[in-house]
Amino acid sequence: MAIVRWEPFRDLVSLQDRMNRLFEDSFRGAGRATGEEDWALGGSWAPAVDIFEQGGDIVLKAELPGVDAKDVDIRVENNTLTLRGERKFDSEVKRESYHRVERAYGTFSRSFTLPTVVDTEKIKAEYKDGVLRVTLPQKEEAKPKQISISVTK
Repeated sequence: MAIVRWEPFRDLVSLQDRMNRLFEDSFRGAGRATGEEDWALGGSWAPAVDIFEQGGDIVLKAELPGVDAKDVDIRVENNTLTLRGERKFDSEVKRESYHRVERAYGTFSRSFTLPTVVDTEKIKAEYKDGVLRVTLPQKEEAKPKQISISVTK
């Protein structure tokens, strides 16, 4: 069994993110057509994201299949990492030719509050096979250090 550091506000932040997405999804559809007409209008969607620690870094992986890397914008401002982009609808096929459209198209935006231990000057991003990987290295002073004990007699 692994020992997990207790962070009392982690669940609160997770709840806040879920509530924000719930309200964004509710208002996103307001004033728009529904049903079959809705797919052609574009709109918003949110890519699935995993966030984990690996080798002392925090890693964010976002699923962006069908999104060109040039259509993705990554910014850090006021300790907030924001991913924005767009999945464009394939205009080579006529609308009348489609029998079903289940994938989401249009713009997306996801924001994440960064912990203060992240070194924002060293953030790296790579995109491969429809997966965006953002590596957020921790500041050296934030990494744990082993302190040796000297014994005096």
